Amino acid sequence: MRVNVLGNGDHNFLFERGTKGKLLVCNMPPFEIPRSEVHATCMVDFKMMLALQEGRIKLDMYDWVLGTRPRKWMEIQPNFYLKYSQNIRGFWQRVPEYAGNATNFNCGHMAVDYACGHMKATEVHMYGFDNIFDMTLLSATDLLLESDRSINNTHRITDNWRPIWPAMFKEYSHVQFYLYHSHDKVKIKLPENAQVIVKSKKG
Repeated sequence: MRVNVLGNGDHNFLFERGTKGKLLVCNMPPFEIPRSEVHATCMVDFKMMLALQEGRIKLDMYDWVLGTRPRKWMEIQPNFYLKYSQNIRGFWQRVPEYAGNATNFNCGHMAVDYACGHMKATEVHMYGFDNIFDMTLLSATDLLLESDRSINNTHRITDNWRPIWPAMFKEYSHVQFYLYHSHDKVKIKLPENAQVIVKSKKG
């Protein structure tokens, strides 16, 4: 089974609506996608839960897959859970040992892990995962939620995020991973079951 995971990096535009397979998005998708085309949105952060509670972001058009911190948030905020329980497709609280902790395990990591571990994907196609290729943390979500994108913080987070990918690809060695970007200068060591697809634009 093919699962497409749409990250929020600048190269998310390489994903074309109508591509075969189930689609997972991360937080708020970077462009409008109808509910009928989205299997679920994956969320891992307290700040996303707060933004939803305050009404700064609306995601009730999608089903949700939630990580460890959103689960904890809903235990603390039972009224929030009752309001949105119909949106929750499920919780995915697994944080692999090689991630270190839940803070290092971003929604992109969680979405790919969920695709492999829960949805039993045989191939995962990853779009908009720019940090694997470039020194950037820019995300479409930054337009909605303020984040620290200073040089020092970018280096710190990158050092936490990047090593997770080779370990995850190795863990799911039976899955074929395809990473879409405008160049192939990947900043991690890819195992045999992961490859880069270079595209410059749709089509």
